[in-house]
Amino acid sequence: MIEIRIHGRGGQGGVIASEILAEAAFREGMHVQAFPAFGSERRGAPVTAFLRLDPNPIMVRSKVYQTDGLLILDQSLLKLNLGGIIAGLKAGGWILINSSLPPEDFPELQQFDVCTVDAAAIGRRHMLGSATAPIVNTAMAGALTRFQNLADPDNLALAVRHAVPVNPEENVAAAMEGAREIEHGNSSVGRRYGHASGGIMLVG
Repeated sequence: MIEIRIHGRGGQGGVIASEILAEAAFREGMHVQAFPAFGSERRGAPVTAFLRLDPNPIMVRSKVYQTDGLLILDQSLLKLNLGGIIAGLKAGGWILINSSLPPEDFPELQQFDVCTVDAAAIGRRHMLGSATAPIVNTAMAGALTRFQNLADPDNLALAVRHAVPVNPEENVAAAMEGAREIEHGNSSVGRRYGHASGGIMLVG
């Protein structure tokens, strides 16, 4: 079983990102769960969502406490609550962060496999959200499908169109760009403190 925790802020679409990833993996033949943590939903407040993927039926129904990886939609959350964010992340686990910074700017995470993607820039290029508050969830979902080989582009596109009825094609384009950025970064090699082109940097 693969267990993933998503951290973002209200209004960034973390729950929708979990739904996109779940549907894309479901279309690949996986059993899936995607659900949010209950709590404040006000805009800007920290939001957590959970995702489970397994080729076999999933019997557990609890929150994800021991996670294989983290999807971070807002890097400021790491400074706000680093201990809480990485709590339960398995040894050698991975972290995908929406950030224009290289992985070496996150020395507190050096024990994990880290990839940074400038999803905010991708959102702006596709005119999703505003210049000051771009929508990043679809770009990050696309990046994660490639980073962890969760789904092919066709299933990713179908999942985005189903989960995001507003500006669906722009969101699909953002998701595809996020996936291409990871591909260009050669993420399967997993270079420690490596720098990839196109806004992707990897640690591992």
